[in-house]
Amino acid sequence: MKLSHLAETLIGSEIVKLGGEIREKIRRGEKIYNFTVGDFDPAIFPIPKELEDGIIDAYRRHFTNYPAAEGNLDLRESIAVFLKDREELTYSPAEILVASGGRPLIYSLFRTLIDKGDKVIYAVPSWNNNHYTHLNGGEHVVIEAMAENNFMPTADALRPHVASATLLCLCSPQNPTGTTISRKDLSAICELVLEENARRGEGEKKLYVLYDQMYWQLTYGSIRHYNPVSLYPAMREYTIFIDAISKAFAATGVRIGWAFGPAEIMKKMNAIMSHIGCWAPMAEQKATAVFLLQKQAIDDYLTGFRAAVAERLHRLHDGFVALKKEGFSVDVLAPEAAIYLTIKIDLTGQKTSNGVLLKDQAEVTSYLLNEAGLAVVPFSAFGASKASPWYRLSVGTCKLEDIPEMFRKLKEALEKLS
Repeated sequence: MKLSHLAETLIGSEIVKLGGEIREKIRRGEKIYNFTVGDFDPAIFPIPKELEDGIIDAYRRHFTNYPAAEGNLDLRESIAVFLKDREELTYSPAEILVASGGRPLIYSLFRTLIDKGDKVIYAVPSWNNNHYTHLNGGEHVVIEAMAENNFMPTADALRPHVASATLLCLCSPQNPTGTTISRKDLSAICELVLEENARRGEGEKKLYVLYDQMYWQLTYGSIRHYNPVSLYPAMREYTIFIDAISKAFAATGVRIGWAFGPAEIMKKMNAIMSHIGCWAPMAEQKATAVFLLQKQAIDDYLTGFRAAVAERLHRLHDGFVALKKEGFSVDVLAPEAAIYLTIKIDLTGQKTSNGVLLKDQAEVTSYLLNEAGLAVVPFSAFGASKASPWYRLSVGTCKLEDIPEMFRKLKEALEKLS
């Protein structure tokens, strides 16, 4: 069967593939500690009651027809108020575009900016930049981010590549690492972008920044979130933000996302999406428009939500620190944000109790799943080297009572290696 070049060359999601293996094990009755999915168990992390009630009420009021293609005006007005109140960012409804989550917005931005062969700069590990670049025929410019920089790109690493690039993809807080970009590093990147755009002539494409801040409301301790436009107002002309209620309000299935940036880019993105039909549902839009203006309800929800997520991240962090102190080949980064913990499990070259050599990281991943029941996502699923010993651990479905038992089984599995 001969299909399109895109269909023949597109790589499927490694997370989805791993998820299928996990579901089969669970179906067979195995106990799996599943830390793979970037989602929430609604029994543990329900959406805000005010939002839930608003959605139900909107359906009862028969808001079941098509919404406005660019997003209902009342929702875009509420988002504008929300941005001003929460981030001190001033954007008009004409500069805001609503869709069914962040994915169609990112895809339409790529389609708006990228012609075949245009250079797209992104660091790895990072979520789906490699796939979006491939989908749009862009040229991959991949920056290998390092643990010593919290797996975030630096201006020095980007500098050799900006001269002919069209899009720079940044995400903070970062999926998959749960780390954030510092004010100093983001400022240096902004200066680099502004210098490059000042150099470019009339009629030449500018260098734009995709700034995915889906997790910005989920930071912990003293960690602060920064964005390009607040640091450098001149970046407003070149920055397109992606955000949603998906992560900050555990509302991944509610499908309300928004982009904001230059009005002309929003207009072109909307034209593309109008042919795809990826509008956010009418009732959910109506409910979200009301919810985003409920400051106290939002504050109350985020206080409890952040505390519950942070507790899981810190307990898991402490557990891996303890294993490291006992001499096992593991490591962990301190949790900063989002629902993710970055862990390192470096077992390549060790032998199992029955003498089987773990030849590569894929075999390490399988060993963790089969021997410890621990399911985590390797950074290779996010574009990093297949030899990378680093993993994403997601706590959105984590039960606190499972954590001690998970570490007991993991320690037993590690003790069997030599």
